[in-house]
Amino acid sequence: MQRREVGEADRILTVLTKSLGTLKVLAKGVKRPKSKKRGALEVFTHIKFSAVKLNGIDLMTEVEALESFSSFRKDIKKIALAYFFCEVVLKLTHPEEKNVQLFLLLLENLKKLRSESKLKTMRFTFAREALVILGFWPEQKELVDPDRTLQEISERKINTLRVGFQMLQ
Repeated sequence: MQRREVGEADRILTVLTKSLGTLKVLAKGVKRPKSKKRGALEVFTHIKFSAVKLNGIDLMTEVEALESFSSFRKDIKKIALAYFFCEVVLKLTHPEEKNVQLFLLLLENLKKLRSESKLKTMRFTFAREALVILGFWPEQKELVDPDRTLQEISERKINTLRVGFQMLQ
């Protein structure tokens, strides 16, 4: 979901897991050309991984790509929407806050992006469903302006709100 370069060959990744919520993990040597982890750790890839607890950060020991969402990486609007999905999840949850429904919502929407053409509707629906799952919005109540609601709820500015909305006009 998010990555930060560390040194010459390492990367710190923030990943959303089904059973543990968002975690920060250190992927050692991932930027080396011969790294076995390299291909599996591309943005928008559903992975299975193992990690060991260290002081402060988990060390990723093994990784396997389960599903790559590379088919929409050539469409700038779909990439913007995928980043929007990820940022909403990161900004509205706390580290290690388990939420299976939210994990499944993100995975389902990344799969839909492969073939969906109604991106504006998809963006609105994702925002609404995420707000409902996280308990920020009543399920039965109509949501008129999800962007404003996301900004009001989030403790940090959601950068992809403006970019994604303008691209989908």
